[in-house]
Amino acid sequence: PYGDYYVWADDDTQYADARIIFVDTEASNWTYDPVRGQYYWHRFFSHQPDLNYENPAVQEEMLAALKFWLDLGVDGYRLDAVPYLYAEEGTNCENLPASHAFLKRVRREIDALYPDTVLLAEANQWPEDVVDYFGDYSTGGDECHMAFHFPVMPRIFMAVRRESRYPVSEILAKTPAIPSGCQWGIFLRNHDELTLEMVTDEERDY
Repeated sequence: PYGDYYVWADDDTQYADARIIFVDTEASNWTYDPVRGQYYWHRFFSHQPDLNYENPAVQEEMLAALKFWLDLGVDGYRLDAVPYLYAEEGTNCENLPASHAFLKRVRREIDALYPDTVLLAEANQWPEDVVDYFGDYSTGGDECHMAFHFPVMPRIFMAVRRESRYPVSEILAKTPAIPSGCQWGIFLRNHDELTLEMVTDEERDY
């Protein structure tokens, strides 16, 4: 009954412009399921099939899950991997308008029923792309209240090692302005551990 909750195809040729995120372990974003006789789409590990947000039932299920835990007293959510909610042929399948439209709906419904809830976007990308997940600048933000600032993380350690503020101050100076009702989430470590993908080879030596 939940087959349409996932993205299926008869071959693995669709969305060819989408990068493979875990290149060390995954040869493709598609994996064949011998039971169904089709390929399923996954942006991360093959044991993590992507949900089909094109299916209205999936959207309703996700909203219901959010509300279930909010009714139990949860104060907010870390919304994982928000750039990859939707896939579209002819794109890199990241940061698509449909993803922003769904997040605006989530924010609208959560604000109406649970006005003190915090939505934190997890998007391991550069700030100029992540800033869009705050939403409409003119209204103070209508998507996520916060977003992780990934490039700051390794530069905090670099600044300590160099005994200099410049690694941090330089990336903050390049960070775009955000809506008045939003804020960056600065952190030292997370479950992804210390990533070095947003520093140069020279900076990795620190």
